[in-house]
Amino acid sequence: MEMRQLGDLWPVSALTLGGGGLGLVWGNSTREEAVATVRAAVEAGINFLDLAPLYGQAESVVGEAFDGGWPSHLRVSTKCMVGARHADDIPGRLEKSVRLSLETLKREHADCYILHSNIHPDDYVYEQHPDYAKNGGVSWSRFVGEVIPTFESLKARGIIGTWGVTGIGLPISIMEALRSEPKPDVVQVIANLMDSAGGLKRYEEPTEPRNIIRTAKNNDVGVMGIRAVQAGALTAAFDRPLEAGDPDMKDYEKAAPFRALCESWGEDPAAIAHRYALAIEGVDTVVLGVKNRAELGQLVDAVEKGPLDPAQIAEIEALGLRRQIPRIPLDAPI
Repeated sequence: MEMRQLGDLWPVSALTLGGGGLGLVWGNSTREEAVATVRAAVEAGINFLDLAPLYGQAESVVGEAFDGGWPSHLRVSTKCMVGARHADDIPGRLEKSVRLSLETLKREHADCYILHSNIHPDDYVYEQHPDYAKNGGVSWSRFVGEVIPTFESLKARGIIGTWGVTGIGLPISIMEALRSEPKPDVVQVIANLMDSAGGLKRYEEPTEPRNIIRTAKNNDVGVMGIRAVQAGALTAAFDRPLEAGDPDMKDYEKAAPFRALCESWGEDPAAIAHRYALAIEGVDTVVLGVKNRAELGQLVDAVEKGPLDPAQIAEIEALGLRRQIPRIPLDAPI
């Protein structure tokens, strides 16, 4: 397994294991298979697990897989989502959540603790999702005044090693967080060939994952690429039923030329999508959303071939599946 440096932190495997598939949130699997998948991932060289309470049974699956006997080289992240309804005690919620996660994982320490919420300006309104901020949005002032101090306190007490943010929210706020001090140690960013967050997008402005990645690298923040197959839109077929108007289904329909291109190459779309994600400049590790050992093995084998070459990437870009946003160059003034 290729190893890459995660920002200023530590070397991590090019692939990270996590997501809802592992937690039996979507697709057909069993708990026994999920536990076996975790163990197989570590045997394959994956040294980073990305978890969250919202990922169904994922944390308890991993806790069962090692039963307190964690390999010394294995690192783990967990998350907590807060929103306006938690405003009375954001610090309390953050600390309670990480302690419950550690109890479930049978660990005393989380290597990284990630804010699972969108960050937004204080006066921002999610026009199409007006209730979103209640559960999953954190205002800038609360992020700076409550979230960051809580993370720093947990870090000082040895409960967590580092902290980060989920970079799927409003780009202007995410990039400001990456430029600020103290800044996150890691950020999770959309890393797929459509630059699409699909059903996770709650704001009206364009997504800017490439600019978020560049801002992270300009500020020495580690980048975890997520949604490499855009929740299944960049695979041969979905593993769960979706309605015709679902954002992920719309992306699947839009991606038909990509599947045709993969067929002409004699390649599986999911494998190509992950190799594409690993070739995005600035991505340190790509989080897998697999739910069984077969899917894991397929992607581990694919990644061993290395990132896609420039000619293949050019063919994918020529399909015109992603919106072009003015680029923030690497090493630009910050």
